[in-house]
Amino acid sequence: MKKLALFMAVMPIYAFAEEDCATMRYVPTNQLSLQDVLNLGLCRNPQTAAAYASLQSSRYTKNAAHSYYLPTISASGHAERSHTQHDDWNYSGALSASYLIFDFGKRESDFAQTLATYRAAGFDYDETIQNYVYSVIGAYYALLNADADVKSATSALTVAQTAKNTADKKFKAGVVAKADVYKADTTLASSQLSLERAKNNREIAKGTLLNKLSFPANQEIKIKDMPASFGSDAELENIDELISIAQKKRPDLLKATAKTSAAWHRRNSAFLKNLPSISVNGTAGLNADSVGGLFEHMSGRVNGKIGVSVSMPLFAGFANMYNARSANADYESTKYSERSIVNNAMMDVFTAYQNYKTAKTVLNQSETLLKSATESERVTSGMYKVGRATMLDWQTAQSELVDAQKQNNSAKYDLFVKRAAVALAIGDIKSGLKDEYNEK
Repeated sequence: MKKLALFMAVMPIYAFAEEDCATMRYVPTNQLSLQDVLNLGLCRNPQTAAAYASLQSSRYTKNAAHSYYLPTISASGHAERSHTQHDDWNYSGALSASYLIFDFGKRESDFAQTLATYRAAGFDYDETIQNYVYSVIGAYYALLNADADVKSATSALTVAQTAKNTADKKFKAGVVAKADVYKADTTLASSQLSLERAKNNREIAKGTLLNKLSFPANQEIKIKDMPASFGSDAELENIDELISIAQKKRPDLLKATAKTSAAWHRRNSAFLKNLPSISVNGTAGLNADSVGGLFEHMSGRVNGKIGVSVSMPLFAGFANMYNARSANADYESTKYSERSIVNNAMMDVFTAYQNYKTAKTVLNQSETLLKSATESERVTSGMYKVGRATMLDWQTAQSELVDAQKQNNSAKYDLFVKRAAVALAIGDIKSGLKDEYNEK
């Protein structure tokens, strides 16, 4: 929790220094890096702000729990006038104090429960932040992927237009049949349709990212691309090491542990409520009489007392007994819930690890496929121009090239997301972001 809070505190916001990012109406016009986008999102996002307010509420509750170890002091005053003697007033005032000396550890259990609840709230806040950061990362790379698909579709349209022009020339020269022109027209129309779909997908991806930054989806945003080389074998840690990191840093695991601790202390407190408590009490008072008018001819006396009191609940309609049983059942439920969360977390780490390894392999294969498809399209277009290939051959090569470009775009940015998923699974998304910044 402390590390993530520190990470948020030191994230630079110089790009937005001229305007409070929380009140911005328009997206900055400069090109934004992933770090810039995260700065902007964390400043503006209402979900993380609400989580922080909840954390503050829990902190104040925890601070209030220190009162268990302090005495309670109260003051009272009273004034009355007799109906039979209209000139007489009677005044009294008292100051009382009480301090709990011993209650068999109930006070300690109550405070420990409050402290554990506060720690759970802190880990809940960390989890909210990390999940939000991961969602922004996904939206950021989705927009980069959509941008790349638009560029690929534009390139495919250029190739289709070249094929159309070539088919027209060869048909006019009587070298090919009219069918080649029709096929070229079909490919050109399909490429135009693919470009429009790619642009539409880009608009949706852009709107999704802007929405996560709390801006209207119809605004524009410029973001920076990431480096092409990424995902070396050296950066993959052993799965056992990742699980060990998750056990120490993953917020939902730490939160579950804190909740179990709070339930344990709550159970103890409910049981100890049935035992006696010992307190020391003291009062000091003043009684005064006034004759002839307010505060005239006043005379009075001071009195006080000090003592020790013992309180022992004997019968409360069985409420204490059932409250103790309820707290014990709640503790048992929390223990099983923690075990389930641990199992799910370990599966998350394993799944994210395997997905990342697969994403690396897919990227390498997609790069090989792209090189092959690019060369195949180049060769086939040349062969068609000299009459050694048909338009159908060229269409097939163009289609394979477009598919290869899309797969490569998707694999490239999916690798970044899968890497962030590993960082999220182990509860240390900050380190993953730091590595990405250093690569730029």
